[in-house]
Amino acid sequence: MKDYDPSPCKVSVASETGRLRAVLLRRPGEEIERMTPLNAQHALYSDILNKPDVDEEYSNFCGVLEKWTKVYYVRDVLKQLLADPALRRELVSVSVRHDRNLHATDGDVQSLTDLLCDLPPATLAEVLIEGFENPEWDGQSDDRYLLHPLYNLLFTRDASSTLYDRVLINSMRFEVREREAYLYESIFRHFFGVDTLCAERWDSEARTEGGDVQIASSDLLCIGQGIRTNAKGIQYLAETFARERETFHILVQELPHEPESFIHLDMVFTFLGRHECMCFEPMLKKQGLFSNKDTWLITMDHGRMTHKRVENIVKGLNSLGWDMTPIISGGRDPWVQLREQWHSGVNFFALDDCRVMGYRRNTHTIDALDRAGYAVLKAEDIINDRVQMADYKKFVAAFPGSELPRAGGGARCMTMPVWRD
Repeated sequence: MKDYDPSPCKVSVASETGRLRAVLLRRPGEEIERMTPLNAQHALYSDILNKPDVDEEYSNFCGVLEKWTKVYYVRDVLKQLLADPALRRELVSVSVRHDRNLHATDGDVQSLTDLLCDLPPATLAEVLIEGFENPEWDGQSDDRYLLHPLYNLLFTRDASSTLYDRVLINSMRFEVREREAYLYESIFRHFFGVDTLCAERWDSEARTEGGDVQIASSDLLCIGQGIRTNAKGIQYLAETFARERETFHILVQELPHEPESFIHLDMVFTFLGRHECMCFEPMLKKQGLFSNKDTWLITMDHGRMTHKRVENIVKGLNSLGWDMTPIISGGRDPWVQLREQWHSGVNFFALDDCRVMGYRRNTHTIDALDRAGYAVLKAEDIINDRVQMADYKKFVAAFPGSELPRAGGGARCMTMPVWRD
């Protein structure tokens, strides 16, 4: 593991596949073990996880990234920010007031804020993520935590998204995730020093989430519209960039609202490189759950906005001059496609053009990449210097995943790029 560099880098991401220079991660902590069968559904999990396995798998995941790029960890950045007394009180106060499950009087809120502000910055950074236990908990009731854990913070992609030279602070669909956005607002305003966008500030009903927002190029976004990102959220982005740029495009893919494996666009479509992408075939062919899901091209041209239905997202890209070849996740067997999509078989993350990361468990998908010319590298071999990623023009860094996929996300979900070439 490289030594932690406390200095902020520039913030700039203009594609999904430019060479990665810096990324923000959250190594899963005690919040994982503070989930029970009773609160898992509220936390948006379908099951509870075994943390020792999570730790081992995540170490392979972040170990590859540390070999490639500068890695910031949320806890380390928060620790730095919380050393400032004024910012510490602001962040604690906002966190306490927006913990929706805390039914307390103003006096109780003030009392808890005072108590937390007295904690050392390193301890407080953990508490804001992992939760703060009620010292009077009786061992039986539901009020164990005065400040509830942020169970989903390992998915750093969702609550914030670097959009060119700014950061979109996402307006989360579910209340259990709202506090994540406030943490990222502070991180990007006060640590990285960048301007932020937020659909909810424009319209209280507008929703966006990072898993639905993919940057194709300087003038094109691909966005999923489903249970997490809604039409008003997309309208906000369209109007924002229509004001700022002469020409801009947004490709919108409508998503099923269930099952939960289809919550975001990056569960059915991800960029692997400038000319290749990973796709869930029923989305392309508009079959099964996608049989009535539209794909739209929104074009903003000198203040005029037009909408056009296109056959699918790949055909939409190619209509704009791209030469995009899809690779099918799960191979050709439709049952295998469904199985591997369920465990984030489409959810790849690009370190550079055609240099990607993904779960090794999705063997048919990895085989498809192999046939497409990607060298299959084991994460353990990369970490132990048995192979060098720089030696390969195209590769997939395949890391083990048994518990992590059960949390509902993959390599792209767990990464928030801050800087790409």
